[in-house]
Amino acid sequence: MAESKKYPAPEGNPETAPFWEAAKQGKFMIKRCTACGEPHYFPRSICPFCFSDRTVWEESSGEATIYSYSHMRKSASGPYVIAYVTLKEGPSLQTNIVDCEPDKLKIGQKVKVVWKPTEGAPLPFFTPA
Repeated sequence: MAESKKYPAPEGNPETAPFWEAAKQGKFMIKRCTACGEPHYFPRSICPFCFSDRTVWEESSGEATIYSYSHMRKSASGPYVIAYVTLKEGPSLQTNIVDCEPDKLKIGQKVKVVWKPTEGAPLPFFTPA
């Protein structure tokens, strides 16, 4: 099902600016700590695992698996699906699942990143793969 929703432009900061610049090119970026090797999302300068500041940008495949989800049927903006997905690279993140039939979603289902336009950088969401 196609969406005609308008999405607000993301508000970045100097720490997340590279993420939003890459988003404009359709690239989903995560960070990896070079001290402990752990990947993490959301992108930030300090590793949430070992607190090192030795982090580098890395392009994610954009492939993920649904860990958990909820179909929000009543909302001022209309029904939507909110989910936790686990990226192929390891980190989990909260997102919306879009462009699908919510009743056909399943935990463990493969999904992929999809970009929705805004007046700024596009926003990442996920859709069934």
